[in-house]
Amino acid sequence: MTGKRSAGLLLYRGGADGTEVLLAHMGGPLWARRDAGAWSVPKGEYVPAEEPLDAARREFEEELGMPPPDGRYVPLGDVRQSGGKVVTVWAVHGDLDPERIVPGTFAMEWPRGSGVVRSFPEIDRVEWFRPEEVGERLVKGQRVFLERLAERLSDGGADR
Repeated sequence: MTGKRSAGLLLYRGGADGTEVLLAHMGGPLWARRDAGAWSVPKGEYVPAEEPLDAARREFEEELGMPPPDGRYVPLGDVRQSGGKVVTVWAVHGDLDPERIVPGTFAMEWPRGSGVVRSFPEIDRVEWFRPEEVGERLVKGQRVFLERLAERLSDGGADR
């Protein structure tokens, strides 16, 4: 396998208003004031020695500070993003309170060229959205996962 690969979990739940999905707003100073294209499925990179589903579960916990839900993991397939990274996602039915997340952190020099290395959250918040509300918020290369989830839900291939 060549190139970077990421794996993630798309958490979904059913409610009075229909299906909702949990998305994460990317953290750090580059994303702080952005909404369009700044939301993502909670995911992260892995190396070939790790199984993709194991990586998706690990990354969920690292990014949200909560264990992934128990349940049936429904494969939503792979997508090659514009930068060449291949993202693999599973959907899983579950619920969580966005106020309870404790995101992981990363370090980067900020401001650039200052020599000062600061710590930032990998994600700065998560929110529940109805798929039709997501629009331009979700990273363009990941929007297909919402379509695939809708297909699985309509054909009974995912839990409700």
